[in-house]
Amino acid sequence: MGQSPVTIFEQSNGKESATHAQSIAYYQQLAAKYKTVQVKTMGPTDAGIPLHIVLFSADQQFNSVNWKNKLVIFVINGIHPGEPDGIDASQMLVRDLASGKIKAPTNVVLAVMPIYNIGGALNRNSFSRVNQDGPLAYGFRGNSQNLDLNRDFIKSDSKEAVSFAKIFHWLNPDIFLDNHVSDGADYQYTMTLLTTQHNKLGGEIGKYLHETFEPSLFKGMEQKKMTMTPYVSFEEGNPEKGWSYFYDPPRYSSGYAAVFQTLSFLTETHMLKPFDQRVKQTYEFMQTLIEQASQQSSAIKQARIASQEATKKQQDFAVSFKVDTTRFDMINFMGYETGKKPSGVTGMDRMYYDRTKPFTKKVKFYNYAIADKVVRKPLAYIIPQGWHTVIDLLQANAVTMKQFLNDTTITVEAYHIDDYKTSTRVFEKHYRHSDVKISGQQIPMKFRKGDYLIQTGQAADRFLVETLEPTGDDSYFSWNFFDAILQQKEGYSNYRWEDVAATYLASQPALQQQLEEKKKADPKFAASANAQLDFVYKNSPYYEPAHLRYPIYRLN
Repeated sequence: MGQSPVTIFEQSNGKESATHAQSIAYYQQLAAKYKTVQVKTMGPTDAGIPLHIVLFSADQQFNSVNWKNKLVIFVINGIHPGEPDGIDASQMLVRDLASGKIKAPTNVVLAVMPIYNIGGALNRNSFSRVNQDGPLAYGFRGNSQNLDLNRDFIKSDSKEAVSFAKIFHWLNPDIFLDNHVSDGADYQYTMTLLTTQHNKLGGEIGKYLHETFEPSLFKGMEQKKMTMTPYVSFEEGNPEKGWSYFYDPPRYSSGYAAVFQTLSFLTETHMLKPFDQRVKQTYEFMQTLIEQASQQSSAIKQARIASQEATKKQQDFAVSFKVDTTRFDMINFMGYETGKKPSGVTGMDRMYYDRTKPFTKKVKFYNYAIADKVVRKPLAYIIPQGWHTVIDLLQANAVTMKQFLNDTTITVEAYHIDDYKTSTRVFEKHYRHSDVKISGQQIPMKFRKGDYLIQTGQAADRFLVETLEPTGDDSYFSWNFFDAILQQKEGYSNYRWEDVAATYLASQPALQQQLEEKKKADPKFAASANAQLDFVYKNSPYYEPAHLRYPIYRLN
């Protein structure tokens, strides 16, 4: 069949990383040469260039409906294009599988996204990754909207995120991998692994991840003489104190995948290690992932199916987690001693890692999570059709829903937003809400033909609860999707409201008593005419019911 194509990485002796155009052209060469490789053009991006998916299937089956007995591994690269190791490692991996250099398992389908953040990849430079040891040029973290796409999976401000959701659900991957490069502390490892937190993943699949699959990956890399460690989440801290798992709510790629009971990982090679070493270890990790997935295919599929079925029946869902500080594992950590020396910039003492003093120590790894906030799912959610942005995202995420065929009135639970805090600093295009306090009330509500009924008991239940319950860490409310309800639309002028309020108050002795009791209990309130008029207004039929009423309704 002739010689296999050679990557830009190999041509440059491990100094250069492929551009987006070079990467797509390379995979198209592979697809033209090998029948086991197919390149699919997928959805749009903010850069105006479509995403691509490269499929490798040993039996040349490229339609997901034919993969029911196969394990699907989905790998994405270049979500942060300044961290390009996976871009080049994946090219070599697919080629070596197709050419037979690596024995390709018949029970695994590999799907590779060559570069996710195309806009960032086109914005090449050599300086934005301070201290990173190669390649000569690389992309930029922000996409064409200057968004960090690894904070965008729930809010989906980018076209990339919407396209990704549709691709993800078409593939329905059993295992998901997002390749990165890490900064932070210095240590001896080239490869660190961020695994979605097993208690948060939950169910049979979470148990299998923690007890069997993740340990097999560490063992497999150890056998290749490429010892790795869990993702290091400290920078200048003391490793003897240990560290906690990285909390990955569904704004992150791994947290998003976990919501759908998918085993999910991020590789984080160390930026202070040479580029060629980092690419090699990324390649070896992906090979290890495929090897272990093939060997454990049946067990993984069974655990995932069990977890998916359990999710449909599950009643209570955690929408926030915290570290269990009472539990930890002791793990080996190979680091470097730290010291102090004068700064060449400030003249003051600065911390540095002394690579002449390596150490191996037992440290605490806090890798157990407990639910912080728990919500009971309803029988159904009802969404008025006007909230089309939310509806579109739910549909992109394979949520099953139906529309009312006629106008109807149903008694539902309606939430009132009692309190919330809003960040004073922007985060990824949003001033986020937190510490949300709600109260619920059963009320009859009129719904129109075309409004949406979303019954629970479906595979997307966890996604529904985490996005639609306003108290969730990554709820659509927290990401400002419903800010219109926070603004009162109608009001009054005091001089016009005075007479109407007095007449109404005279007809409501119970409300008048509440007003008097509030004045006695609150001197500041008693001294404010505005506050008292507002109190009467908000307890009258003149006050708009939509103000602070959360517009997603629960059918219990």
